[in-house]
Amino acid sequence: MVRSPSSSAQQARERVAARLHEIRSGADLTVRVLAERMGVSPAKVSRIENAITPPSAADIAAWCQACDQQGEAADLVAMAQQADELYVEWRRRHRPGLLHAQELQLGIDQRAKLQRSYSSVAIPGPFQTYEYALAMLRAFARFHGNEPGDLEAAATKRVERSALLHANGHRFVVLVDEHLLRQRFGSTALLRGQLEHLLDLQRLPAVAFGVVPFSAERPAMWCPESFRIYDRELVQLETLTAVISVTAPADVALYERAFVELGRMALYYGEAASARIRAALQEL
Repeated sequence: MVRSPSSSAQQARERVAARLHEIRSGADLTVRVLAERMGVSPAKVSRIENAITPPSAADIAAWCQACDQQGEAADLVAMAQQADELYVEWRRRHRPGLLHAQELQLGIDQRAKLQRSYSSVAIPGPFQTYEYALAMLRAFARFHGNEPGDLEAAATKRVERSALLHANGHRFVVLVDEHLLRQRFGSTALLRGQLEHLLDLQRLPAVAFGVVPFSAERPAMWCPESFRIYDRELVQLETLTAVISVTAPADVALYERAFVELGRMALYYGEAASARIRAALQEL
């Protein structure tokens, strides 16, 4: 299996692999003997210990049983499952349906007290109108070769995330590139509704909404992807193929630094950001 492009996911898999190595060493078993007891090849044992092949739940159970450490299996299975969740391909994330994916995302949003997001792709989820969310989800599904039957329910669930903008104990700092104010996922009326919605939401006390203008110079950094920072514990970014979760403190700190740098370029509050939104409205 190809190593995960997420360093956090790979580090989590390496911790599982290191613990399995410790269990084998503690049982004083060679790779070959353990493989014989498990009924697998020595090469597979080696790949697991080197975090090249992630172990299945059955692999972990057989490994622990062969080393007479059955009590370790449950915790290791949980660790391996958590590692898998740090890099989730879209096909796997959406296999139960788009609604299920939106329910998972709502849960993440609800647990965070502070959500910071930068987007160069689309208006962030909690700030989307139903029509905008539906158009985005439909475009995404078509690109990936399917159009599931729960699109409307998924869009409704995505819009439920906006309730957190009005809830006590949640704060949002949002940065969007200015071109998103003109980027269309549907009709002129759809985009107009979305822009008017942004004008209303940016006035909320829990929201700091910033627009990174076309003219902003970026001499000190280059940020190729959109990302969301949840408190100081989790970063999520979405690629063409997967959702990547970043939890390693050093990596989270790097995204925080990028967010600060982008924030220095942004226009916030009052007329500064509103003027950019109104200018986009006037062009429709």
